[in-house]
Amino acid sequence: MLLGKKRKLGREIKEMSVGEKLALTEKVEDKEILLYLGLTDDANPLFIQHDYASQTPFKKPIVPSIMLTGMITSAISKYLPGPGSHIVSQDIQFPKPVYHYATVQLLLEVVEVNQEDHTVMITVVGTNEKEEAVITGKVKVCPPYHLGGMDGNVLDNF
Repeated sequence: MLLGKKRKLGREIKEMSVGEKLALTEKVEDKEILLYLGLTDDANPLFIQHDYASQTPFKKPIVPSIMLTGMITSAISKYLPGPGSHIVSQDIQFPKPVYHYATVQLLLEVVEVNQEDHTVMITVVGTNEKEEAVITGKVKVCPPYHLGGMDGNVLDNF
């Protein structure tokens, strides 16, 4: 739980460099899919109905693309650059479907650091268990601003 915990902000732009990488493994469980569908009131049968999905080229239910995007935004918010970051733009493709219970390996890499507009460009590649690309793209991120006059690196209400 985040409430009541003191959290450090992520890395400042001056601390970031081209070539930095982050690798994560995410497993997609039914509970996350059901939570997403409940929160968004999304009743797409392709995501949950085996009888419908079996009649499509996918053959079985797939994970909503926005949930895969959520894995990326979470990795940015938690790790690269970290808490306080803001995604400015994203261009993400999903060349192959991701199925329920799949494991996705994410690799994020900083490919550009732009001090002038306070952004970093991060490429993203997600692969499935067969090492096939299921996510590719670029995300432009504004790293956290470190504010002067505060108690170092800690925010009390974060």
